[in-house]
Amino acid sequence: MSKQTDAIYRPQTKRWTLLVLLGLILPSLGFEHKRVEADDKVNVVVIDAGHGGKDPGNVGTGRYRKKEKDVSLNVALLLGKYIEENLPDVKVIYTRDDDTFLELHERCNIANEAGADLFISIHCNAATARSAYGTETYVMGLTREEANLEVSRKENSVIFLEDNYEENYEGFDPNSPLSTIFGRLSQSAHLDQSVEYASLVQDQFRERVQRRDRGVKQSVLYVLDYTAMPSVLIELGFLTNRNEEDFLLSERGQELMASGIYRAFKDYKLHMDAIADGLVIQERPDSALVENQPEIEAPAPPHFAVQIMVSSNLVEQNPENFGGLEGVSFYKEGRLYKYILDGYSSKADALEAQARAKAAGFNDAYLVAFHRGEKISVGEAERLLQ
Repeated sequence: MSKQTDAIYRPQTKRWTLLVLLGLILPSLGFEHKRVEADDKVNVVVIDAGHGGKDPGNVGTGRYRKKEKDVSLNVALLLGKYIEENLPDVKVIYTRDDDTFLELHERCNIANEAGADLFISIHCNAATARSAYGTETYVMGLTREEANLEVSRKENSVIFLEDNYEENYEGFDPNSPLSTIFGRLSQSAHLDQSVEYASLVQDQFRERVQRRDRGVKQSVLYVLDYTAMPSVLIELGFLTNRNEEDFLLSERGQELMASGIYRAFKDYKLHMDAIADGLVIQERPDSALVENQPEIEAPAPPHFAVQIMVSSNLVEQNPENFGGLEGVSFYKEGRLYKYILDGYSSKADALEAQARAKAAGFNDAYLVAFHRGEKISVGEAERLLQ
């Protein structure tokens, strides 16, 4: 995940007696039902485009100039446009509407000072495995296990990279194990609503935009933990996956993702407004269902590639060495390096890449296929995809 500056775990206190006390009271507070009142209608939304300025977010496969910060901004602006055009009674506030760097506390302050009814932070994912793909939406987590507290201590050290750390974060010790819990008590009251909206977003991505649904998840993320309203952080997909990167960097892909988030917002607003007016009995989602669930990774489907060259030597992978072709990678069989254009989810896409390879001078380019890290025949890949 590429939330290097946006995914900061909150600092924590050192007193063991308070840890024991909070350990006793937090489970009940964490899922305390917040009754929706008449003034809890959804009238103000803050849309947070992740990263920006000197913080590019993740850079994807490197085939494009645009990065995560650009995709998140474009989708954020489209989302705001759809809301303003179709729900004129909703005030839309952006944490940024251009390529500006914002520190984490600034993003949270914008939402808190505006009295927002919902905070939506938009990001793109990244993974070492280029086969990883799909969407996921995060809500606030209530991590208490010592193993997770150790992760928090390590991640908190990132705040030292921000300017004016002592002033902006009030000198909190990022190595302290428990203070993050204090500020979560108020945010935990909004957890049910956060889960409800996050679920609606994932439903839209799966059913209407036809994206892979990786689910609603919980994590101790600063921008979720410091905002005093229902808050979600949306991962639009993996820029490290070629096909998903192509989709997310396309105008059509960004429009579809923004429209999915918008439709989820419209449904959420209608439901919350109806509850506030006493027209619907508030149903409490079982937010515990997303707490501490192990992630179940669906098997990655087979994918196609185009083999363009074989060499006994390792060749530097820049376009100049491959007739101008970008994104060339390799796999090794025995002592041979086999260079490929990789990551095509359909045979048709791979055939288009093969045509580009032949146009670049690789007349012997041919299709290959992989599944779960192993090379398989193209025919077998086609059968598995049926």
